[in-house]
Amino acid sequence: MLDLLITNATLPDGRTGISVAVQDGCIAEVTPGLDAPAHEKLDAQGLLLSPHFVDPHFHMDATLSYGLPRVNQSGTLLEGIALWGELKPLLTADALIERALAYCDWAVAKGLLAVRSHVDTSDPSLLAVDALLEVRRKVAPYLDLQLVAFPQNGVLRSPGGVENLERALDKGVDVVGGIPHFERTMADGAASVKLLCEIAADRGKLVDMHCDESDDPLSRHIETLAFETQRLALHGRVTGSHCTSMHSMDNYYVSKLLPLIAESGVSVVSNPLINITLQGRHDTYPKRRGMTRVPELMAAGVNVAFGHDCVMDPWYGMGSGDMLEVAHMGLHVAQMTSQEGIRQCFEAVTTNAARVMQLENYGLEAGCDASFVLLQARDPVEAIRLRAARLKVFRKGRLLAETPAATASLHLPGRGDSTSWMVPKHAG
Repeated sequence: MLDLLITNATLPDGRTGISVAVQDGCIAEVTPGLDAPAHEKLDAQGLLLSPHFVDPHFHMDATLSYGLPRVNQSGTLLEGIALWGELKPLLTADALIERALAYCDWAVAKGLLAVRSHVDTSDPSLLAVDALLEVRRKVAPYLDLQLVAFPQNGVLRSPGGVENLERALDKGVDVVGGIPHFERTMADGAASVKLLCEIAADRGKLVDMHCDESDDPLSRHIETLAFETQRLALHGRVTGSHCTSMHSMDNYYVSKLLPLIAESGVSVVSNPLINITLQGRHDTYPKRRGMTRVPELMAAGVNVAFGHDCVMDPWYGMGSGDMLEVAHMGLHVAQMTSQEGIRQCFEAVTTNAARVMQLENYGLEAGCDASFVLLQARDPVEAIRLRAARLKVFRKGRLLAETPAATASLHLPGRGDSTSWMVPKHAG
């Protein structure tokens, strides 16, 4: 007897009337119209069953700290970095863990079951590193938390930067991070990319660099990252995050850059909510939005994913852990409003993001983990449009969260009795 059988589901690839059989936490079978004995049966009623959402770029050590010790009055990246510097001496492990666990609760409720979080290694105490390692241990039964050793102040710019980062890796942090555009000079930035990629190669680690989070078209560390990836044979293990300077680069240079990124196998993570908020701050009008060239990268064969980046922290006072909100903003800013483009934005917070994190057994095929979300929508386009309710969230066949269906009750003059209807019954 099966543990769980979901029937009459629609999958993101458009298949309908699909049954998903679950046994021992894994998907045993995906086929149309299957009916078999099961301890639990769920009729999806034609709604969308999706692999769980994935956030490949986040800062959990800072999340939910909005207003501590003060609010970012300008809303700029640099004031956010300065504010984080003011907050760090006031951090306690218990408070950081409490906020991070609260955010993980938010994430699970939104069907977000895998997060890659950068954690600041600039503080020699590594308080945030130890705290998030504890959070990773606590949430392991219900959420995959992958940690990046992130030298926020610059690995070469700050005293002990390299040593602190390597100590974090020794403690069990998963990924080597960096921020080359924040080093003192362009040459130091390039040197930091080379150094950090060599550390990753020596240790067998993944790499995820904050790359060119700038409006400066001459900030071109993504080029160095792609080169070092090929030199050190790190293909498929490296991510360039943000890459906002590409928004401002000369088209001829980009025409050479895109094939280099594609050949190197470097993934790119754009953070639509934050990139468009923090970039273009020195412009009057026209004002640049700063998000990297998402459709062009995708067309070149680059794996592109979307991250949330920040939720209620020194850089961003908004957010709720909703990756459909991220996809919704991404498709607008990238003008990916074709049906294909919208579906690509859905993939940017599911399959593409899972590829960045190298998640094992991810997807909706036999043998994959039974970790998925039933959405109150008929397809990925409608899911993004409505930021659909997560009716059921499963991890390895176990129900983690459920949300009542969104309904509306109307009491309209001249229309007789009140009417009630369930989104998306009459939508689209």
